[in-house]
Amino acid sequence: MIDITRISGKPFTLNSDLIETIEESPDTVVTLTTGKKIIVKEGRQDIKNLVKLYRKEIFQNI
Repeated sequence: MIDITRISGKPFTLNSDLIETIEESPDTVVTLTTGKKIIVKEGRQDIKNLVKLYRKEIFQNI
């Protein structure tokens, strides 16, 4: 799970396993495997970094 911010400024937690694509055009749009699209404040690279950190945290204990 990663913490990101909707374009409205409201923070939320997203299950990063549901991310299908991340596009910047110019707003960042996260498309989920369900087809839902969410516009967020964070950039594409920021989201990628959050997912990497989350997965490192999960797998370091295995």
